[in-house]
Amino acid sequence: MATMEKLFSYGTLRSKEIQMRLFKKLLVGTPDQLLGHRLKSLRIEEEFGMADYVVVVPTEAPSDPIHGVVFDISGSDLAKVDLFESNAYKRIQVTLNSGVVAWVYIEN
Repeated sequence: MATMEKLFSYGTLRSKEIQMRLFKKLLVGTPDQLLGHRLKSLRIEEEFGMADYVVVVPTEAPSDPIHGVVFDISGSDLAKVDLFESNAYKRIQVTLNSGVVAWVYIEN
């Protein structure tokens, strides 16, 4: 059995369409929060022009929550996400409000 990773998503990856496109299946997720961070707007140049996204940045206030979903994801699917996310993001491990340790993409 492949090792399962945890991935905290607060944006695009929560979309069923994106999941089907990337993984050819839907992910199973649980709502959770990442504290001490906030979302910041980010413009990324794409094939068809500029697109607006959000990215996680740390804040001074430990109670600032980002609401999202923790997905169980295989290592090979995580590698697909690494390719999918632009180099404006980097992947780090965080401890979520529930105590779960998960990967999250934050501002590079």
